Amino acid sequence: MQAFEATNFYFDQAAKELDLTENVRTMLITPDREVRVEVAIELDSGKIGNFIGYRVQHDNARGPFKGGLRFHPLVDQDEARSLASLMTWKTAVVDLPYGGAKGGVNCDPNKLSRGELERVTRKLIEKIHDIIGPHKDIPAPDMGTDAQVMAWIMNEYGKYEGFQPACVTGKPVEFHGSAGRDAATGFGIAIITREVLSRLKRLVAGTTVAIQGYGNVGSHAARCLAGMGARIVSVSDAYGAVMNPEGINIGELDRHVAVSRKVVGFKGGDAITNEQLLTMSVDVLIPAALGGVFDREMALAVQAGVIVEAANGPTWPEADEVFNQRGIIVVPDVLANAGGVVVSYFEWVQNLQHFRWPLEQIQREEERKLVDAFGEIHELGQRKGVTLRTAAFMKAIARVGRAHVLGGM
Repeated sequence: MQAFEATNFYFDQAAKELDLTENVRTMLITPDREVRVEVAIELDSGKIGNFIGYRVQHDNARGPFKGGLRFHPLVDQDEARSLASLMTWKTAVVDLPYGGAKGGVNCDPNKLSRGELERVTRKLIEKIHDIIGPHKDIPAPDMGTDAQVMAWIMNEYGKYEGFQPACVTGKPVEFHGSAGRDAATGFGIAIITREVLSRLKRLVAGTTVAIQGYGNVGSHAARCLAGMGARIVSVSDAYGAVMNPEGINIGELDRHVAVSRKVVGFKGGDAITNEQLLTMSVDVLIPAALGGVFDREMALAVQAGVIVEAANGPTWPEADEVFNQRGIIVVPDVLANAGGVVVSYFEWVQNLQHFRWPLEQIQREEERKLVDAFGEIHELGQRKGVTLRTAAFMKAIARVGRAHVLGGM
């Protein structure tokens, strides 16, 4: 099953509950626009590097397209379609005035020099600047991109359209970015984890947590949850995993990672495999790496009671069914990791206003948005007798569908 097919499977589960007609279903799942461009640059060696860039704009009934730009060797058209669709539902779940988009460049940023990475970024924007912008489509960071890449995007876009800081979010704070944006997704994961545990009459303090992926999202989630008293017993990255049943000292781990650039070799825990992390007996498991982590076989081996999806699309439909049958609670990505786009929205609003908000206000408003959204989805799921994933899609589809009706199809 391809990624876009899996996303549409979840869509169809909710669509059946809403009794959507086939025509409406087709309209809501079909992307509005798909763009594929060649990104050719001169490499430092003097050779020509040829890469392919993608931008899929899924639905803008509720507002401008919004979604990340991913630089990764696995970027392709199908993945972009799936993630753009997820962004449509994600922004609707947390009631932001956006539609969904996604894209990126099929390249390995780890094999590009800083100069090459900048040239790839600028060439991509040269090719797509006419279809993005503050009121058209607002990109943001994703896997393989960061605040520096967003700064290059803003600068390159400005060559064509003038000073438009709202054309992209996730920029450095000193370059028209927003306080709290870097930690927003991980902070949101911690808030959502607290909320789902509270529905189970449990506290975060003392809860055992395993986190797959110690990049921006996973590391910030670990810091926030540890600050709430959770016991982070295992973390991993692309090179391996470490485990300490007594709890990993996150401050010491951060100092280790700052030097070695990987969790492997950390003296405050024992080395284990990524698969062992995913099958540990913990209260909460947080997949915060690539999508497609859980297939049926892996789902049968998972021993966590709650899964909070920090990554986009980590669970294949057959695995989701296993989790449902086993009574494992899954907080879906369209709700769990929405903190990033919430604070991207705040950055966009600040840029349009040319006015900066303090960090305390941003985190307070992010928390309110996520708590309200989780409460609505949980209540809908309980009332309809469906999973949190189906409830989230039901809420999102209803909002997007209503916008289409009100706007005139």
